[in-house]
Amino acid sequence: MSQIPRIYISAAHKSSGKTTLSLGLCAALSRLDLSIQPFKKGPDYIDPLWLASASNNACYNLDFNTMQNAEILQLLDSKSRGKDMVLIEGNMGLYDGTDTKGTNSNASMAKLTDTPVILVIDAQGVTRGVAPLLLGYQSFDTDINIAGVIFNKVAGDRHESKLRAVTEHYSDIPVLGCVRRSKDLVLVERHLGLMPFNESDKAVEKVNLIADQVQEQVNLEAILSISQQASPLPSYQFSPPEITEKKNLKIGICRDVSFGFYYTDDLESLERTGAKLIPINTLKDSELPEIDGLFIGGGFPETQMKALSENTTLRTCIHDAIESGLPVYAECGGLMYLSESISWDNKTYPMVNIIPATTVMNEKPQGRGYVSLKQTEHMPWPNVANTPTTKAIAAHEFHYSILKGDQGKLTQKGSFAYAVERGYGIDGAHDGWLYKNLLASYSHMRDTSKYHWAERFTAFIQNIKETRK
Repeated sequence: MSQIPRIYISAAHKSSGKTTLSLGLCAALSRLDLSIQPFKKGPDYIDPLWLASASNNACYNLDFNTMQNAEILQLLDSKSRGKDMVLIEGNMGLYDGTDTKGTNSNASMAKLTDTPVILVIDAQGVTRGVAPLLLGYQSFDTDINIAGVIFNKVAGDRHESKLRAVTEHYSDIPVLGCVRRSKDLVLVERHLGLMPFNESDKAVEKVNLIADQVQEQVNLEAILSISQQASPLPSYQFSPPEITEKKNLKIGICRDVSFGFYYTDDLESLERTGAKLIPINTLKDSELPEIDGLFIGGGFPETQMKALSENTTLRTCIHDAIESGLPVYAECGGLMYLSESISWDNKTYPMVNIIPATTVMNEKPQGRGYVSLKQTEHMPWPNVANTPTTKAIAAHEFHYSILKGDQGKLTQKGSFAYAVERGYGIDGAHDGWLYKNLLASYSHMRDTSKYHWAERFTAFIQNIKETRK
């Protein structure tokens, strides 16, 4: 199998700084004329945007919930060819997961991919205490290769010398860096995590500042040496399904600071079916281009709700197109945009006004994490090969908003594509609101072997297009 130099960046717990250091490593190593291929473990849109910018390579997600093990290895293998090194950034802590056995933990991903782990430790207020922590993490699962540690938020020279001395005295784990506390290493956060890369004009500058710090305070040569010691990638048997019939379709995709939550391989799946993706800026474009279907992904429309509302011509175009039967798929932020209005921070602005409810932002998450959906008899998208529709659909949701209003109006005007078995969806029991040729859902799909939603959506668009002819 492929000999792919690779490292796995994990941490003892969430918010230890692993994303910041992963960005810095991608950018710093890229400065050495190396091509770094980033991956992110778990469902996440925001971190991959930053990692892609830092490495100048598209970032892909590795997720036990939506992918088969062999599929994870195949994606890792195929996207890493021709690259100098792979960096996988974990989510949460090394041993954290949804069950007590850690079957979907970072440790399990590191074992599946046989990747050396570099542990990021938040060293604020700690010196000798790092020894039992490191020893515990090392002995908890001896199949995990903890190949090095980077201490983050180090106070100064004296703090660094103590951390190094304690680590060297009590363990055999190499100290690969001691990164000082610095405002340059602070990434702006909002609900659901980091501010998306596509929203900040200074994002590139921030990545460069982080890279400067990492280049000075982390042993990049040791990092590269560890990556090159990785074993050949484990063998696997997985072949992505071939698209037998290419479709000549144009699909509009809303991509701007309001809507940027798209998985790279999902967009690639749409293109593999033959679809041409036409970008649409919901803040600046005054009308829809000539398209056969429309995809409005997730994002943070509430942060741009005034500008979205003021673009009345595009809102009217989208409203009229849906009423005229244009096939549309909207996820989360897209669903919010299609509602009557968005209310947040004591302000309310009108939106596209297709979904008979108001989107209201809340201080606490209304739906967050993995969801399990069962398709209802109302689902209009046709079945395709290799995608069983009788099984539960594994997806995820991240939203602080809910739809408020007369719930009866939703069922009077439309129906639902999914029954929610786990999660919240639109009302705790249903998701995927259907109206004419629109499907609007709080749940985010991932196009994988477990559910090829992209091929189903393009098949639906093709059917509508042929019917209209």
